[in-house]
Amino acid sequence: MNKSAQKTKATTQKFIEILDIIDNVVLLASGNACLVIEVQATNFALLSQEEQNVKVLSYSALLNSLSFPIQVFIRSKKINISSYLRLLEEEVEKSQNQLLKSQIKLYKDFVAELVKVNAVLDKKFYISIHYTGLESGILGRGDNFFLSAKAKLATKAESLHAMLRRMNLAAKTLTKEELVKLFHEIYNGDIEQIDKIAQNIKYPIVKAQIT
Repeated sequence: MNKSAQKTKATTQKFIEILDIIDNVVLLASGNACLVIEVQATNFALLSQEEQNVKVLSYSALLNSLSFPIQVFIRSKKINISSYLRLLEEEVEKSQNQLLKSQIKLYKDFVAELVKVNAVLDKKFYISIHYTGLESGILGRGDNFFLSAKAKLATKAESLHAMLRRMNLAAKTLTKEELVKLFHEIYNGDIEQIDKIAQNIKYPIVKAQIT
């Protein structure tokens, strides 16, 4: 990479609020910290009216029970199903049953036509919980700040997980590896294998797109 590309990459990195990720805690340039919880989606439209009412009331109860602010982030990503269509085509070729072969081909053609008209989206839901040094009188980004942030965020996350379980929603706190992959995909539009995430090494969230 030439000096111009390195300079551009460094300049771009400055616009990203993320300073580092230690364990499952994201350290921010603002002097704060946060962690991210991924919540499993549920198809609200397929629920009965009674089940929908229960979900709405449970969500309302969750919001009213919170003693700290949260951010809800919904990520929609278009799914590439070309590999799935190839798999169906292989099944058509392998099948010795003519009726089954015909049914698989009809299904494959239906799916192929469907994605031409409607984009297939994968929706993921995330909840971000924040911590500031003002919560316990700690300023800066030293060890004391990190240890306090980790403890306070863990307590908040435990409380939120309990609320989500009462709504019958599966959830997990994202690990460092999962956080790096999530942020890398958000800022770069792809996922690549990152060996460095297994080590305690800072990884640039934005990669240079310079040729």
